[in-house]
Amino acid sequence: MFSKDELLRLYNLELSELLKISAKHCTNTVEFCSLISARTGKCSQDCKYCAQSSHYLTDIATHPLVNIEQVKSAAMKAKSHHANRFAIVTSGKTPDESDFSSMLEMIKEINKTGINSCASIGILNDSQAKQLAQSGLKRFHHNINTCKSYHPSICTTHSYEDRTNTALLVKKYGMELCCGVIIGMGESIEQRVEMALELAAIQPESIPINILMPIPHTPFENYLDKIDEENILRTIAIIKIANPNSIVRFCGGRMRLSEKNQKLAIKYCIEGILTGDYLTTTGKSPNEDIVTVKKLGKKIKCTTT
Repeated sequence: MFSKDELLRLYNLELSELLKISAKHCTNTVEFCSLISARTGKCSQDCKYCAQSSHYLTDIATHPLVNIEQVKSAAMKAKSHHANRFAIVTSGKTPDESDFSSMLEMIKEINKTGINSCASIGILNDSQAKQLAQSGLKRFHHNINTCKSYHPSICTTHSYEDRTNTALLVKKYGMELCCGVIIGMGESIEQRVEMALELAAIQPESIPINILMPIPHTPFENYLDKIDEENILRTIAIIKIANPNSIVRFCGGRMRLSEKNQKLAIKYCIEGILTGDYLTTTGKSPNEDIVTVKKLGKKIKCTTT
C-alpha cells in the first residue's frame, strides 16, 4: 500500500509519466454498465452537489418508484448495448421500507434477463443488506463521495462513517462493492490522494469516478473552476495506481473532459464505463462508447452472470 507522500509524489510527475504508471495496472478490457433512476428527487439529505436534494430548488422532474416492467425493459436494452451490469438507483438516505420488497423483486427480474444486477439505494442496515444478498444482488453501489476530512463540507445530514459502514455490510454478506468519489467539489490535491488511500482500505471491486457537474440552485452551482482537465486525469490515474485490483469506472461528469482526454483516460486508467444517461444529467450514447473502446484497441467485457 502506498503512503500519502508517495502518492503525492506520483501525482506531481509529468502527466505522460503518471499515465504510463497507471497503465501498468490496467487490463485491456472495458466493462460497460447502465442504470435506471428508479425513484428520482425529494431526497431528505443536504449533499451540496445534488439536484435531487429537497433542500434546494432545482428544476428536475421527480417521480416515485417505477414498476418492474420498466426495469426489465431498461435492463434488456442495456444488455443489447453490451452492458455487463444494470443498476436500479433510488433517491433518499435509506431504502424506503414501503418500496423495499419491490426493489428485491426488481433485482430478481434483472438477474433473469442475463445481466448482472446492481443497486444503489442508500445507506443500509444489517437486515436490508442480508435481504439484498438473499435476493441474488450481485453488486451494491455506495460512494464515499469524498475523503473523510472533507465530508463535513459536502453533507451534514449523514456521516462519512454511515457510508463506510454500508460498504462493510455489503462485503459482510458477500456482495461485490462499487464505491467511488465525486471530484471537483473544492477538495485539495492532498484530499484527492486521501480519497485514493481510503478507497484502497475499503477495496471495492469497482470505483466509479464522477466529476462534478455544477447544478443551478445548489451550493456548488459555481464550482466549475474547482478542477481542470489535467487534474481530473491526474486524480483518476492516482486512484487507479492506489487501487490496482479495482475497476476504475468513468461515470457522471466525464463530458467535462475533451474527447482527447476522455480517450487518454480510457487508454491509461479506465476499465469500466457507465454508459448512456446518468441520474439527472445526460451522457454519451452506448454506440459512441462502443466505437471509442474498439478504436483504442480494447475489448468490451461480455455479459456473464
